[in-house]
Amino acid sequence: MSNKIESEKAPKAKMRGSDIIVKSLEKQGVEVVFAYPGGQSIDLHDAFSKSKKIRTILPRHEQSCGFMAQGYARTTGKVGVCMTTSGPGATNVLTAIADAYMDSVPMVILTGQVFQTFIGKSAFQETDVFGMTLPIVKHSYLVLDPNDLTRIIKEAFIVASTGRPGPVLIDIPKDVQLAQIEPDFDVEADLPGLKKVPETNEDEIDALVSMIENSKQPVIYAGGGVVSAGAAELLNEFSEITGIPVAATLMGLGCANPLENKNLYWFGMHGTYAGNSAVCNSDLLITIGARFDDRITGVVSKFATGAKIVHIDIDPAEHGKNVNVALGINSDAKNALELLVKKAKDKSFKKPDLQDWICQIIRWKSEHPYPFATPEREKFITGPAAIKALYEVAKDREPIITTGVGQHQMWTPQQYIFTKPRQFISSLGAGTMGFGLPSALGVKVANPEREVIDIDGDGSFQMNIQEMATAVMEKIPVKVMMLNNQFLGMVMQWQDMFYGGNHANTNLSINPQNIAGPANPNDIYPNYIKIAEGYGWKARRVVNKDELKDALLEMLDSKEPYLLEVVIPHDEHVLPFIPPGKSAHDIIVDCVTCGKCPRAYDPKSTIKPFAQK
Repeated sequence: MSNKIESEKAPKAKMRGSDIIVKSLEKQGVEVVFAYPGGQSIDLHDAFSKSKKIRTILPRHEQSCGFMAQGYARTTGKVGVCMTTSGPGATNVLTAIADAYMDSVPMVILTGQVFQTFIGKSAFQETDVFGMTLPIVKHSYLVLDPNDLTRIIKEAFIVASTGRPGPVLIDIPKDVQLAQIEPDFDVEADLPGLKKVPETNEDEIDALVSMIENSKQPVIYAGGGVVSAGAAELLNEFSEITGIPVAATLMGLGCANPLENKNLYWFGMHGTYAGNSAVCNSDLLITIGARFDDRITGVVSKFATGAKIVHIDIDPAEHGKNVNVALGINSDAKNALELLVKKAKDKSFKKPDLQDWICQIIRWKSEHPYPFATPEREKFITGPAAIKALYEVAKDREPIITTGVGQHQMWTPQQYIFTKPRQFISSLGAGTMGFGLPSALGVKVANPEREVIDIDGDGSFQMNIQEMATAVMEKIPVKVMMLNNQFLGMVMQWQDMFYGGNHANTNLSINPQNIAGPANPNDIYPNYIKIAEGYGWKARRVVNKDELKDALLEMLDSKEPYLLEVVIPHDEHVLPFIPPGKSAHDIIVDCVTCGKCPRAYDPKSTIKPFAQK
């Protein structure tokens, strides 16, 4: 009996701080960490190397650590985890943290820090990453006591994934990593300020239902919050019962079936004509899990001026921030939609007569259908045509698509129809070039059985081109279709439209005057085929239209990382386009030639207001 009592009181085995961190992450169900080593995180890497449950992937740049973790998180809904060392390692990941914050992506970022005795003394590779990240995280931790490690890691995952998702930073000094202590893995999280996930109530839902019953031109404006909440099926059900069309943001792509006659796919600066027209002319705008950013609203004073706006969002800080609302509902999207579906199924619900409204929407869609009109050139491939061709050969394989940032990013959802959530992965709030390739690697790690394709531009692809090495070393067979127009295309487009065609510092080519494609494709600079071969990738360049389909099939059938470079002209613009400072009433739908630039626009090409009957 005495031996049993003594064994129960026996001290726990001491563990090194870095080993405690790894064990804590294992207990959180972490399967992969994207991490780049350095002097202040070397002990963590030593500990990770001994884990039997966590795979550590070595990117070639700290920014890519964050983007890979984002790709993993965005496509699974799980918390993505990345790690860097102190100083420049920590500052290099800041962009990825800001990106995750803008798009509400759940992430936990571990950073090594100098010994506590050196903090604040300008030690080698010391930066105040705790302070630097305060505006771009949900929460920051600086761990000063190794006994706090288990609790803080538990809290970080709760904060990152509860409510509106977002990134959480844990900065860990070297001495905390080295400390030998007896860990308590059963410690409870201590989050007195953490609020319960908000839920709506009967009165709010009844008020909204009454507005729906009395509406004639309602639209549901669905954002990324619907996807984060796992509420896409409920949204579709509610839309089908009530007959209300859905217009999504790019973050919300796939949350509603875009192929339904009444639905509007996506709207905003480069979105569908029908989507922008319907939102602009709605009398009731039911906004769910979105934040009325400027790329959606245009100038706020002209946004949906005839509509009563209802805003359902999990974050009360978003209510009234950008637009005035008639009814604000602080609720998780799934909870609100569950109640709305219940109410819509009730016999007392009076379904509004939307026949005229849906007919008008169908007319708008027939005038400007999607996939959008594809520019044709006699010989050369345009960017939209390349993406349309990819959609035609790849759609049955249901690949997950990532993108960089630029014209190709907007052409992608214009030409590739996304019917399911988490199928389109892109940097949307921050618009970070270099996102495409590393995020594709994170997506593929999370979904090894799925086809993963990065649609990129030559400017954006070069931002993190070094991750081609990661794909080979870690055996991650992603595919990249790179549209090479030898320009920073989106900036160039603005220069064409608003700066008289003065291409100031947007030319990446050695042949700046050739707008239709290179006379000699071998003169393209740099030579991406040689670069790809140097990294051990399969690669092919396509210039002429008749080569494209065969090249796309070759890329898709490859079992190894594959780069397909598609050479395109640089004078194609992304249209439709709502100019800055304008509204959907001023949408540009086509271009006409003028004497000032290769592609000028016709200011008369605007939405014609819908005359109510």
